[in-house]
Formats: sequence, C-alpha cells, structure tokens
Amino acid sequence: MKKKKSTILFLVSVFVVGLLAFTGFHGFTIGDYRVKPFTQTINKGLDIQGGISVLEEVQGAKPDIKTLDRAIELISMRVNKMGISETLVAKEGDKRIRIEIPGKFDSKEILDTVAKSGELKFVGPDKVTILTGKDVKDATASLGEDNKPTINLELNDSGKTKFAVATQKFIGKPITIYMDSEVLTSPTVQAVISDGKAVITGSETLAEATTQSQIIKSGALPVTLKAVSVKTVGATLGEAAMAQSMKAGVVAILFVFLFMLLYYRAPGVIANISLLLYVVLVLGAFSAINATLTLSGIAGFLLTIGMAVDANVLIFERIREELKTGKSIKSSVHAGFHRALPSILDSNITTIVAGLVLYMMGTGAVKGFALTLVIGVIISIFTALTCTKFLLKSAVEMGLISKTSHFGVKRG
Repeated sequence: MKKKKSTILFLVSVFVVGLLAFTGFHGFTIGDYRVKPFTQTINKGLDIQGGISVLEEVQGAKPDIKTLDRAIELISMRVNKMGISETLVAKEGDKRIRIEIPGKFDSKEILDTVAKSGELKFVGPDKVTILTGKDVKDATASLGEDNKPTINLELNDSGKTKFAVATQKFIGKPITIYMDSEVLTSPTVQAVISDGKAVITGSETLAEATTQSQIIKSGALPVTLKAVSVKTVGATLGEAAMAQSMKAGVVAILFVFLFMLLYYRAPGVIANISLLLYVVLVLGAFSAINATLTLSGIAGFLLTIGMAVDANVLIFERIREELKTGKSIKSSVHAGFHRALPSILDSNITTIVAGLVLYMMGTGAVKGFALTLVIGVIISIFTALTCTKFLLKSAVEMGLISKTSHFGVKRG
C-alpha cells in the first residue's frame, strides 16, 4: 500500500513539474484565458532590448535627500507620461540620478523631457491660471477623518489671497491642478477658503496622495540638472546579446543536467527534476515581482543554478558516505539529508547576506545581479530541501532506487 502511494505521489509530482515547465516556457490558451510564457511576462532591461541610459548630475551644492527624491518623482512622472514602461529612475550617489529607458532611441527628446524645470498650475473652469508653484508653501498627504487619503495644501501669502478669490468665484466647480500638461487632480470647490489651507480629496490610495503632494510641493524640478553621460544601446545589439545569453544559459543548464545524470545516475534524474522546478520557480518569481531582467541578472541566474546543483551534490555525497558504512538505502537517505543541512544553510546564507549588501549599496547592473542572486539562492534551498528530498524518498519507497549501485556505490 505504501509503495503504491509513493508511486502515485512520485508520478503526480513529476507531472506537475513538467506541466509548470511547459506552461512557463510555452504558455497555453483555454478559451479566452491565456497564460503567457516567461518570454512575454518578464521585463527585459535596457541592455537586452536596447534604449537610452542618461546620468544626470545636480548642479551646485549637494541637495538633501527629500529634494533629490522630489526630483526623481517628477522625472518619473514625465517619463511615464511619454508612454514608456519598464523605466528606471534612481539615485546614484549623492548628486546623480540614473535614468534608463528601454525601447527609446531619441536622446534629445529624452533630455528635453526629463531635465526641463516644469510648470505647476492651478487652473479654473474658465481656463485661467489661478496659482502657480510659486504660490504653494507646503503639501502633505494623510488619512482624513473618514480614513480616506487626502492632500493637505498650504499656500503662502500671495497664494492665499488669490485662492480666496478663486474659491469664492468657482464654488461648486472644479479647479484643475496641472504639472506641465498632465492633470494631477481636479477637486471641486466645496467652500470659500480664505486662510490658505485646503484639503484635497479624490486620491484612491495614500501612496497616490503622497506622490501628488510631493509634486505639488516641489512645483517644478527643485534642482538644476546636467547630463554627464548619455548612452544609447541599439535594438540589434540588445537582441544579439539576448540571443547569446539565452544560448549560453541553455548550454550551461544542459551540461549541468548531463553531469548529474552521468555521475549520480538514478539520483541524478531526481536532481534534474528538482532543478527544472527550480528554473521554473525562479523565472516565475521574476515575473511575479515584475523584475526587469538584464544581462547581469542572467549571469546571476546562471550562477544560482550552479549553487542549486551544489546543494544536491552535498546531499548525494553525504548519502554515499552513509551507504559506505553499511547502512540501508532508506536510512542513508535520511541521514544524508540531515548531515548535509548545516553545510547547505551555511554556504547559502552567507551568499544571501553578500547579495543583500550588494543590492543595498550597489547601483544599476550590480543591483540586477544581486536581486537574481538572492532570489535564486533562496529558491535553491527550498527545492533542494523539499522537492529533491520528497522525490528521492518516494523513489526509494516505490523501489525505483533500490540498490547501492544506483548511487554509484559498490559494496564488497
């Protein structure tokens, strides 16, 4: 009975892994529902699909963190307004902002868009400008009394007077707030505001209200930027790099699979099934967290495949040692996993710590490498200690692995 149960569980597990792999690499369609393959769901970085990388530097004294964050928020808004997805706008050092825009190749258009100072306007229903960014003293986001996100607006003396007149004139009508030609929000005037303090509702989330309040507060780019580096990666170059990386990845995985099969025999088959699940889970994780895969990220991914194999190697070698002492296959498998666990955890945890440090302190390509490394190592621990363990124990119980020679161990 136990043998039958193990056989069913083993076959079902192998089928599930195969189904996940097929779905991930090919996708499928059922009626109107379509599951896309990883090639369509994982974002491709600048170095793969081509595009523009711009490094902007703040002119003058070093800005404080809040000022630089507001500048990044405004630049992100402008780039997104151009209909560009998968864009990276991030701090690089104390005075620089890195902007990476995949799929765009007109560097002049990008520079003109992201570096201009910008214009904030409060416009009445008669299309006349009421206030500008110079009239705004402060803007913050919070949750109101009804637990709904709000923007708390405070105007300076000149803005207070102008806004009092406008709210009296347009009561019951909307006043639209623009950043350049982009509508931020269009609240309706509920009462005359004479003290220069207004509460703007209508934001769907606190995060949205925070973003809008930062843009209103900054009014325009709070710093002057100058492009110190502009690089363009051609689409053809990116496609070639992607094709070569994919080819290298496939070859590397096949060599790993072949090595495990030839050296460890029957357990090598188990390890290969576990590694296939590992590849599917890692790529699925990239897709789920909307990660952007770069060439350095692919390098990190391939490195973690080797580390995933390393965990299986440690386990199998421990099992071999137990078999050589004369123990049964079942007890050797149990003891092998138990003895290999400390070594697997020690080596992988130190790698995770190193990856986290790289991610927190690194920039650009280093972050991409670190992210794939950490995700890959975590999943490799999971697959080695769950999938490999379950399949190997099931294979022993069902009699698929029943001889010491299946592990490459010969007893006299």
